Amino acid sequence: MNTLNDIESRASFLKNLIKKASARALEGYLNREAGSYDLKGPQDFLTETDLAVETMIRDEISRHFPEDAIIGEEGGGTPGHATWIIDPIDGTANFARGIPHFCVIICFCINGQAQLAAIAQPVSQELYFAQRGKGVTKNNQPISVAPTSDMTQAHVELGWSQRATTQAYLTAQDDLFKQGVSIRRGGSGGLGLAWVAEGRTDAYLEISMNTWDCIAGMLMVEEAGGQVGTWPNSLADLLDTGPVLACAPAIATQVCQVNFPNLALKDPS
Repeated sequence: MNTLNDIESRASFLKNLIKKASARALEGYLNREAGSYDLKGPQDFLTETDLAVETMIRDEISRHFPEDAIIGEEGGGTPGHATWIIDPIDGTANFARGIPHFCVIICFCINGQAQLAAIAQPVSQELYFAQRGKGVTKNNQPISVAPTSDMTQAHVELGWSQRATTQAYLTAQDDLFKQGVSIRRGGSGGLGLAWVAEGRTDAYLEISMNTWDCIAGMLMVEEAGGQVGTWPNSLADLLDTGPVLACAPAIATQVCQVNFPNLALKDPS
């Protein structure tokens, strides 16, 4: 399954699905009870809305494309030739604490390669959509990465994961500070990558991410004219974790100097 009609039908479906999922996430956010969440592990939050949104997305995909595989943060799954990747609430810690910086992420892949990507920020009503080879939009308007070429003017978001040591992050921060950059952390890798795609920030780095957090945003950065790392790049990677880099092209070489294991730039050609 890789014909143009197959992709276009899923693109149309995804544009509608992400709006429904965003509305459900916003409903959950506005009606949540303070302190009402579970922990899957240290700093790993889970809310009722995570489960409700993923269930809704899974049900919609299964009804329209029953032959497609589905992988979700909460429900897991097994990848196939055609696979949907879901993060129902990216930035759950923000969501649970009433911080309006989170998103819904849905991506469609063929043989492990992202073809369609949608990221919705329910509170601000920002909707990002990308199709491989056809660019990326925010609320139906084309976007592109920043033209930043000087690291002393660069604004970089550095994600965090308990799969890496504290020292690894301190070393990465030191590497970036020595190059003169400004560093931030927003708590949603999906939005962090979307912000690179639209030029709000110049780069996003994280030493270890799950594919449901990053694969959609990385396609957006590529379609916006940016550069990304080589991971993920296979069907097996969809169930793995790896280092993530996405940035404006003029600073790609400098950003890639951060000492993350197995971090390398993808050939933009």
